[in-house]
Amino acid sequence: MRGTGCPVTGGSPAGRPLAGRVVLDLTTALAGPYATLLLAGLGARVIKIENPATGGDSSRGNAPYLGRDGLSLARRHDDDLSVSHLLRGRGKESVTLDLKHPGARPVFADLVRRADILVENFSPGVTGRLGIGFEDVHALNARLVYTSISGFGGQGGGPGTGKAMDAIIQALSGVMTTAGAQGDGPVRFGLPIGDLLAPLYAVIGTLTAVIQADATGVGQHVDVSMLGALTSLVACEPFDVYEAVGLEQRTGATVPRLAPFGVFEAEDGWVALCAPTDRFAEGVFAAMGVPDEQWRRRFGDRDSRVARAGELHGLIADWARRRPLAEVVERLSGHGVPAAEVRDPVQAVRDPTVRAREEVVPVRHPRYPDAVELSGTGLPIRFSDADAGLREPPPYLGEHNLTVLRDLLGYDDVRIADLTGDAVI
Repeated sequence: MRGTGCPVTGGSPAGRPLAGRVVLDLTTALAGPYATLLLAGLGARVIKIENPATGGDSSRGNAPYLGRDGLSLARRHDDDLSVSHLLRGRGKESVTLDLKHPGARPVFADLVRRADILVENFSPGVTGRLGIGFEDVHALNARLVYTSISGFGGQGGGPGTGKAMDAIIQALSGVMTTAGAQGDGPVRFGLPIGDLLAPLYAVIGTLTAVIQADATGVGQHVDVSMLGALTSLVACEPFDVYEAVGLEQRTGATVPRLAPFGVFEAEDGWVALCAPTDRFAEGVFAAMGVPDEQWRRRFGDRDSRVARAGELHGLIADWARRRPLAEVVERLSGHGVPAAEVRDPVQAVRDPTVRAREEVVPVRHPRYPDAVELSGTGLPIRFSDADAGLREPPPYLGEHNLTVLRDLLGYDDVRIADLTGDAVI
């Protein structure tokens, strides 16, 4: 069953890959909430545990906000929602629980006994002080998979304060000095790539551990570091080899070792082309109208194109900048060269193909759906025989206290009232 984009009420519908799985979400900010967002999109029941004393997930306080008056940089009404929370909180249930309160321990233990997965992104040492570390949880539910996402790994450490913000991870991973040209200062990747990459590995590790737990009856601790995840990708390119053989490690808009390859300016925009093979390179020269005898001697094979990459890319740049973007793309594509216009993000998220596939989806305020429609991340995985997607709205803080405490844990109204009166929830 393919997703239709229609709202789904209640728990995970039948046919979703992780239907019936319960995830305890102890995360905040971006890296952890993005991991649990993906698990929710796959059909898990994600119960987000938030501290009522601090206002819950820190992203609830991120500007801008969306509400009855539309978008604003400051919260105007109590039911305004942070755009960050609108995007990251979808498909989850919110339960308030002050984990520092002694009265929270039996409630947390009951939740753990009914869960399959727990995801946390506290700083190292915090879970131990709260009594909710892996060993504590494993003693309550041996099958549960416990996933931790941190800046530098469960052992702690890291330079300076040891705090892992995305810019810090980008700086330490080396990725800031892979973009730009020689002599440029560091270039921060425009997306919070460290915060977004670690959750992908966390979900891979979590689901792998769930499969193993299903077979053995024993869960385990899955430990993912933001620095390790991003640096492992940097290591996919052999930068030490490039240095040894004299290739530039920072190549700006072009990649000499794959010439012709890069981004070139046209009269009214930019075009990207990827033509490292002989056939694609021949298409580039054909698109530019260069006769065979004028290019084959100097650029007829890959090694000669790499050796003269600067000259080759200069020829393409001179040709492209004198023509409209549409003509450049059409001529290159017409000769079989992989080429495309360079879009800005607003254009990209409106692509009809990614919209039809629900890889980008419309996001609206749950109470004021007609106020403004936003573009939000969807689940970029399509299944031939399962339903998956992000359609349920984000929760208000503590919105599902009764649903979880009464229906899932079986607490009566008296106990719930006592927990409320004692400021446990």
